[in-house]
Amino acid sequence: MGQKREIDDRFKKFGTVSFTSFSKVNDFVDYLEDGKIMTTRCKDCGLVFFPPRADCYQCLSSNMEWVEISGSGRLISYSKLEYAPVGFGHDLPYSIAVLDYGDFKVFGRIADNIPESDISVGMEFKTVVNHLPNGQLNYVFQKT
Repeated sequence: MGQKREIDDRFKKFGTVSFTSFSKVNDFVDYLEDGKIMTTRCKDCGLVFFPPRADCYQCLSSNMEWVEISGSGRLISYSKLEYAPVGFGHDLPYSIAVLDYGDFKVFGRIADNIPESDISVGMEFKTVVNHLPNGQLNYVFQKT
């Protein structure tokens, strides 16, 4: 992971619409390709970030490490979207949510195969890699 490239454009593989072509955490996409959901933790103060960050806002350190998101998180909030930003309109309707993993929270989409009637605050989900039809990657929440 993390091999230097002349032009680091790995982030083009993430999501439906890539809003940036460069990120200091492009390794995130390599991990997705390996089937892992990773985030970063500051080695100096222990703060965990999702989405991954290269710099800690709490202690201003860049001494970060990659850690895998595993196990399940508890659903603390969700919303069904009927309107979407540019590039996501063909996905409607879909549900976005926040999972609480204890030391950090993860924001993302609930998998399309889960009916809204089966979703309730407090239930357990896991964060998994999702392969999009166009060859790009993202992550979704699946029931555990």
